[in-house]
Amino acid sequence: MGLFERLLSVWVGLAIVCGIVLGLLVPGVFEFLASLEYAKVNFPVAVLIWAMVFPMMVDVDFTSLRQIGSKPRGIMITLVVNWLIKPFSMAALGVLFFRYVFADFIPTDDAESYIAGLILLGAAPCTAMVFVWSQLTKGDATYTLVQVSLNDAIMVFAFAPIVAFLLGVTDITIPWETLLLSVALYVILPLGAGIVTRQTLKASGGEPAVKAFLARVKPFSVIGLLTTIVLLFGFQGQVIVSSPMLIALIAVPILLQSYGIFALAYGAAYVLKVPHKIAAPCAMIGTSNFFELAVAVAISLYGLNSGAALATVVGVLVEVPVMLSLVAFANRTRTAFKAD
Repeated sequence: MGLFERLLSVWVGLAIVCGIVLGLLVPGVFEFLASLEYAKVNFPVAVLIWAMVFPMMVDVDFTSLRQIGSKPRGIMITLVVNWLIKPFSMAALGVLFFRYVFADFIPTDDAESYIAGLILLGAAPCTAMVFVWSQLTKGDATYTLVQVSLNDAIMVFAFAPIVAFLLGVTDITIPWETLLLSVALYVILPLGAGIVTRQTLKASGGEPAVKAFLARVKPFSVIGLLTTIVLLFGFQGQVIVSSPMLIALIAVPILLQSYGIFALAYGAAYVLKVPHKIAAPCAMIGTSNFFELAVAVAISLYGLNSGAALATVVGVLVEVPVMLSLVAFANRTRTAFKAD
């Protein structure tokens, strides 16, 4: 992992500060950018989201699904955690903290928006960054690839219904048309483009051509993420300046969710005697979020300057330091697991 990726939280922090300052200094520019939208899809942000999502979709190899039966216990743990526990535990934590624990500190309407953002974050499966965490824990690369591919395939069909169900449970009106359009725009279309691109590259130069292409476009993905954060916090600048504790409050349920889900998945792998090279990435996959997707859908559903979008961006800020701490823990506990 390069220095830039290791310091991603630093760059995210700088992007947040930059967005807040610019939002206060040149509010007219951000108002103009916000006006460039159709059906709640902001065109400048749409370009940035594609820059984030497309390289990850190219990196997904759906042919690896044929190997899914080789490590069933790890696969079972990850699927149960990702799709039967994680979305609902995040919704429960969001409701607990923003409707009850923090009720005296946050207006009701804002609290509902933050809950929506947390739900979107919890319902989004792992991202390609899981490959980094797996490598740092000396995980089984083939297994990690199968899991990421499988979760992305399930996401196409399960993300929208799960989010709609949870938003309905928490009494938030969900615009079905906008949600489905968002999933199609930010998931299905880039996924299709990624598959075509990958096959074209493999036909011309094999796997080395795919790796070379990903190396070339990877900087655009990071730039897209950081620029999107600048825009988001530019619109949230006044709110953040007037409420400096807001980010910390939003981070509390996200932190509890991350460490709790990891403990559940890692503990289950230990009980089921899963080898460490599978157990570590298994737990990382269950803990990590596809925060680009969550940010994209939050923006499309609720707008650039919404609390939901802010909550998902806080998830971005929390993700890297949390995952790096879990990598360190997994490496320290390697000897407690079944020999690889």
